[in-house]
Amino acid sequence: MSQSSISYLWREPEAAKSFTTGVSLHSHTNQSQETLDFIAELSKNWGILQPLMRWCEDRCQRLAGIRPDYAHSYWTPPLTPSLAFDLERSQIEDRLQMPGLVSLTDHDDIQAPMLLRSVPSSRHIPVSVEWTVPFGQTAFHLGIHNLPSATAAKWMERLKAFTAIPVETRQPNLLKETLAELDELPGVLIVFNHPIWDLYRIGNERHNVLVNEFLAVNGQYVHALELNGLRDWKENRQVSDLARKWNQLVISGGDRHGIEPNANINLTRAGSFTEFVHEVRRERQSHVLFMPQYAEPWKHRILQSTLDAIRDYPHFPEGSRRWDQRVYHPDSRGVMRPLSELWTTGHAPLYLRSVLSAVRLMGQAPLSGGLRIAWNDAGEMRAALAKLDA
Repeated sequence: MSQSSISYLWREPEAAKSFTTGVSLHSHTNQSQETLDFIAELSKNWGILQPLMRWCEDRCQRLAGIRPDYAHSYWTPPLTPSLAFDLERSQIEDRLQMPGLVSLTDHDDIQAPMLLRSVPSSRHIPVSVEWTVPFGQTAFHLGIHNLPSATAAKWMERLKAFTAIPVETRQPNLLKETLAELDELPGVLIVFNHPIWDLYRIGNERHNVLVNEFLAVNGQYVHALELNGLRDWKENRQVSDLARKWNQLVISGGDRHGIEPNANINLTRAGSFTEFVHEVRRERQSHVLFMPQYAEPWKHRILQSTLDAIRDYPHFPEGSRRWDQRVYHPDSRGVMRPLSELWTTGHAPLYLRSVLSAVRLMGQAPLSGGLRIAWNDAGEMRAALAKLDA
């Protein structure tokens, strides 16, 4: 039987006392390409925004000869691989006074861990990725942790090729066969990331049907379901229920995109990441610890993560300092370039700078404090914790 335990550091200050190592799973670096499709979706869902969006698009076309292409544009998180690794490891070492293991998982890309393996302080980092798996009308994200270093690049080519195949033309058993091959590698950990989140907006009911179909066919090759540090209490409670239904472990996954460290980690008695994988896969043990930041109002945390993405960081390495250096869009020839190179005046249009300034104001006192109070969800938190613990 699978055995998972869940602790909360703000309620149990000694929760880590009987363990030897903390493990940070699922966080992102500036090597991760994050879609901008949500902007187009936002204008559809909020009809009042459509005239404004069309005006902005027409103006961009008129001045720069480029019409906004949300489907092919993307943004990247602010932290470089080195900064992301240090942030996650430091939280564990400083807060819990124990060694920290870190597994970075960018979207369909393993450059961050491969780069970090050339640095002595991070040479043992596992080669991991968040793999996009099209399934039916949607796509699921799987955390593939600790790929063999000798074959990681070839595995990444295979996984990318799989993602690119249209579902309707894909060989029916290809997904199951690929997961079975990964499962045969004893050091690899396969995690179903944020399984309840209807990320592709097909409707919660249909999404849940597909989640259960996926687990019915492929669940034997999935080693744990993720309790996500950036999703709310209610959703993680549903993940816990889903795990019990399928006799699965739950495991941590912070899903950090900004500069706040992961809001949950795993506690282990393992001394290496491979030993941790053995503990999860063979011993069927997982000990999830939620960090104090998870107790903050969820909407406030999402706002802070958004602000992290649009802030400027003058002390960061060149190319990561300004928000418009971290957002990419095709130029008139279709070549992907940062927005900072596409502005006709050398800087963002006044209307866009005004919008960003207004959003950033939400993160400053006293407005930030007022929003935090207004978004307080302590009652929901207590109810969810009670069911999550059950």
